[in-house]
Formats: sequence, C-alpha cells, structure tokens
Amino acid sequence: MTDNVHLLSGHENMVFGVQTLENDALGHENMVFGVQMPENDASGHENVLFANIVVIVYICTDMDKERIILGIDPGTQLLGFGVIRVQGKKAEYVDMGVLDLRKDPDAYTKLQSIYECISEVCKSYRPSELAIESPFYGKNAQVVLKLGRAQGAAILAAKEYGVASVTEYAPRKAKEAIVGNGAASKEQVQLMLEKTLGVKLESRHLDATDALAIALCHHYETSSPLASVKGKGGWEQFIKDNPDRVK
Repeated sequence: MTDNVHLLSGHENMVFGVQTLENDALGHENMVFGVQMPENDASGHENVLFANIVVIVYICTDMDKERIILGIDPGTQLLGFGVIRVQGKKAEYVDMGVLDLRKDPDAYTKLQSIYECISEVCKSYRPSELAIESPFYGKNAQVVLKLGRAQGAAILAAKEYGVASVTEYAPRKAKEAIVGNGAASKEQVQLMLEKTLGVKLESRHLDATDALAIALCHHYETSSPLASVKGKGGWEQFIKDNPDRVK
C-alpha cells in the first residue's frame, strides 16, 4: 500500500493502495484497488472506518477475445460432447453430439474411438479450453477405472490438438450451475440450456446435455472474479480467504 495522502489542510484522508494480483483462471493479470478510511484524521476528527472495499479491474483486454470451450461427459457406453463460443460474457451454442461406444468389441477399441472422435472435434472447432467431468467415486472401482481411462483418452486428444487448459468438474457441479439442482434430469438440463443459449436442442442429443452444461459451467466459473468464493460472504469472505492478496 502507498503512504497516507495528506491534503493542504493537513488532514489525513483516504488511504489508497494498488496491488497486482496473480493471474486469474483466464490468464488475465488483475489489480486490486484497496480503499480504507483511517480512524482519526490530523485534526482529531473521528472518521468511519470502511474496510474491505475492493474492486478488481482487468488491465488486459483478453476478455473480449473469442474463446471456444469444449465440454465432455466421458463414458464407457456413451460419450457426450458440447462446444460453445464465448465472446466477452456472452456464450453461444456451436455444436454437440454423442459417441456411441456400445458396438465396440472391447475396452481398448473404445479408447481408440474416443481419441479419434475428440481429435475430429478439436480439428473442426479448435477449442482453447476443455472442461471435462471427473470420474465419480462410487463403490465399484472397476467403473471408476474405466471412466478414468475414457477421460484420459479424451484429454490426450485435446492436448495434442493444442487445447491450452483442462479443467475437471464434479458430476453435480455443472447441473448446479445451470439448473440449480445437482440431481436434475437430462431433460431439465436440456430445457435450461435451450433458454440460456436461445436454441432448440434435438432430442437425439439428450445424452450430450451434460457435456454442454459442463462447457457453460466452465464459462461461468472463469468469467466471474468471485468464482472461487464459496458460499456466502462476497468480498468479505474473499479477503478472509486470501489475506495475501490485499495489504
């Protein structure tokens, strides 16, 4: 923080400081402007103490650049994918689809199919970011292992085509972000996606709704400066959880 600023009257006034933060999830370098009133000025007048007044200002213009986000819901029988284009804070639908793995003769052929499918999607749309559902922790270890392999094949294909960042989301996370209910049905997710993106989604793509929701969830998470703040509390909780960011 800078030293206190004095006016000609000699009164000690607002304390104003600037601190550069670490890059956010999008790679933007942010700045925090902290403002605090001292308890007493030079004349002995008591002032009201205003704490935790913080504003994040983007000093980069990358937010206006186009982002292509690929969302993937990996599976051993069906794999869904969804692609959205983001310009600033506006997201628009690009494509979605389902890869049917039920006809593949063995687990290794399924992994090859996943790799080839995601490679084609990345070749067509050149996504810069991948959002993928993480394997859930169930009682059946074999199921988790198979889902992990499917996820790995998809991530490898995306990274080989130049996808810069990969983010995993828990199965309930995307549904909570889109519908507000982590246990929402595919039909409920599809309905909300249609309203949000302003498109009519085909019923044959129902199994890809979770993937599209993951992509949109990633957009929400990376576009909000408060994305990492959990629960209530706003800036007060943010500062409490990040004391090294405001001095």
